[in-house]
Amino acid sequence: MKVQLKFFASLREALGAGGELDVPEGATVGDVRRLLQQRDAVHAQALADGRAVRAAVNQEMCDAATPVPAGAELAFFPPVTGG
Repeated sequence: MKVQLKFFASLREALGAGGELDVPEGATVGDVRRLLQQRDAVHAQALADGRAVRAAVNQEMCDAATPVPAGAELAFFPPVTGG
């Protein structure tokens, strides 16, 4: 199934804007993150398990166990602080 990936802030700088990705049916946010880590060293470092990375499915904050439906927008971004 296809999902639309988006990266923001420092992840966008490292990985680009995102794009369409084919993922297995029933994939979770954590599954997609692991799939992306396998792309290359840059993805592996930017999305490493120990790094603080937030995710949203269809603009709703979520965790690694959240299912990603077909056609969804999946965004990854670092935590941000305001002032």
